Amino acid sequence: MAFRTAEYLPGVYHIEDALGVCMTLLTGSKQALLVDTGYGFEDVGALVRDLTDRPLTVLLTHGHHDHALGAGWFEDVCLHPLDMPVYEKYTGEEQRRKVIANARGKGIRIQEDEYLRRKLPEPRSLLPCDIDLGDMRARVVHLPGHTPGSCVVFVPERSLMLTGDNWNPCTWLFFEEALPVGEYIRSLHAMLEHPFRYVLCPHSFLLTERDMVRDFAQGLTDEALESAMPADAGKAQGVRTAEARLPHGQILVFDVDKYEREKEDGR
Repeated sequence: MAFRTAEYLPGVYHIEDALGVCMTLLTGSKQALLVDTGYGFEDVGALVRDLTDRPLTVLLTHGHHDHALGAGWFEDVCLHPLDMPVYEKYTGEEQRRKVIANARGKGIRIQEDEYLRRKLPEPRSLLPCDIDLGDMRARVVHLPGHTPGSCVVFVPERSLMLTGDNWNPCTWLFFEEALPVGEYIRSLHAMLEHPFRYVLCPHSFLLTERDMVRDFAQGLTDEALESAMPADAGKAQGVRTAEARLPHGQILVFDVDKYEREKEDGR
């Protein structure tokens, strides 16, 4: 196994792990910030030390397993307090065994016993703030949607937005802890109030332009949601899901029952 790494902007490294999920390292003149930690099969801590010797903060955009299980390679990580229950649920043994099965199915060999036993740190609570990295700032913004405590990171000096799972070319909004579509859309438009040009997200290795996110948000009309096609994505969770097809081949997969309840409540 090996990480794939690209420095898309000065001091901005996008890192992809063995199962294809990405994290982003910001290296300033004084400090560094790692946003998310991946599945944790490989020693992301060692990779970060190869890329920078600056004092490091590790921020989890939310508590799901594919972003948080790599936290075991670090002594200290931060997370919004509303996602502490999500972190606890998705980093336990049951979820780790599911991840191992997924890796096996893709021919990825890992040290299974060590992966199951690895201790993860209890995250420190981090509320919205600006983190001064020296020649650039990382503005942590709480935008509930994919999970209650989901955060994004805006980097003004690089005109960059790190979206977490609040936006991917295929965005999932059907887990039990996900907010209804209407609340998610409000958070998405709040993200677009920040003047970014570039986007990096966890489920694409490519640097993306703002227009993709703007068109995604503008495409989430009542018509697009009402005409969404049934999807199997939520079957394992017992959730009725549908896919809204959006500009540039993008997709939102959402919980139909939550959407219908939200409409009935007039929200």
